[in-house]
Amino acid sequence: MLEEILGLIVVIAENAFIQVTVFVGAVLLLFGYVDYLLAGRLVKTIAEAKKIQPIIGALLGLTPGCGGAIFVMPLFPRGVVSFGTVIATLLATMGDSSFVLISTMPKQWALVSVISFVVAVGVGYIVDLFPIGDRLLEKYRKSQEKKAQIRDAHEDLDHSIFQNETGIDHDAWVHVGHDEGDDIDLILHHDAKGHQSVDSLGYRVTHRGYLIYWVIISLGLILGIMDLFQVDLNALFIPNLGLILGVVGTLFSVIMMLLGNKFFANDTHEESEMKLASLKETIIHNAQETAFVGTWVFAAYLAYEFFVLGLGSGSYAAGELTITTFLSQTGLMAVLIGTLIGMIPGCGPQIIFVALYTRGLVPFAALLANALSQDGDALFPLIAIDKRSALWATIINTIPALLIGLLAYWVEISFF
Repeated sequence: MLEEILGLIVVIAENAFIQVTVFVGAVLLLFGYVDYLLAGRLVKTIAEAKKIQPIIGALLGLTPGCGGAIFVMPLFPRGVVSFGTVIATLLATMGDSSFVLISTMPKQWALVSVISFVVAVGVGYIVDLFPIGDRLLEKYRKSQEKKAQIRDAHEDLDHSIFQNETGIDHDAWVHVGHDEGDDIDLILHHDAKGHQSVDSLGYRVTHRGYLIYWVIISLGLILGIMDLFQVDLNALFIPNLGLILGVVGTLFSVIMMLLGNKFFANDTHEESEMKLASLKETIIHNAQETAFVGTWVFAAYLAYEFFVLGLGSGSYAAGELTITTFLSQTGLMAVLIGTLIGMIPGCGPQIIFVALYTRGLVPFAALLANALSQDGDALFPLIAIDKRSALWATIINTIPALLIGLLAYWVEISFF
């Protein structure tokens, strides 16, 4: 029995890495490089284009990953963008789970993106018709300390992290969405948790081992492409090559994630700024992000396989039949579950939900509801700056997510 369980884990590790993680890494590196080249220009554009801010916000939200949406969040407390823009950005955001869908089902990702964009822009403009944003800003500003106290507090804080990582002097640090020494700077760069010290073991391993990880991903990508063409990877010139590389890749992903100290949230505002400032940091953090996604995909596959076996009392076929029968009778419940899971901040639970969709466990309507409801890691900066605004954004986004999900289910949007 133990041998069977270990064998199943090994096969799952191979499939998760070869079929998903390597493609996620390739897409992440591509979009990370594009973001580096843009260097925050879109964020500057959104500040200057008042009338079309919800449209630009939605476009930034559609960018795979959380970076584009993360940059928009600090702009609202400063009064640079409207609350409707925040809503549009978050509605369009699918976070790191988008990489899973792009890598495995690009057509479904495109369909979700089109629907999300239309819904996000429409809801964003509707929200701006009401004074909720003005009231939230007024309450936020009343809760802030005096500017003199903020400046005094800022002088005594450590500013070495950025220079240590990027090699760029702190005075040349170009912030995105806020200014040096303001209240948002204190929250996002000095009070935020999750960023590791450069002296920690985790930092040294992730910032030195990333090249090895990219080599493993590159080799895995070659095998992943061969696998798409139905080549038996374990019957090549090296016996069990796919199995060996898949297990090594998944194991490396788990180690990178654990040592990177990232479990539910993957990206912070500070790290997003570092990626824009340094191409090396872009490559390093993209490696960590790939490990994060790959680990959660492995966990999702593992949980699914064991759940099916347990449900069928050891019979995989019986377990799958039970699940299929249940879902065919409770499709509306799946939509509600997808919406509720989307309300959880962070990318981890969302990656699991999308991975289950790729295995045929949830209907498209539930995927769509989850995509609209979830905010990836983008909500964390807003939670840190103003919890009241983050709460209202979550409440407002949940309503269209549930309605569109139910509509998709009722009209049977199932093109694939």
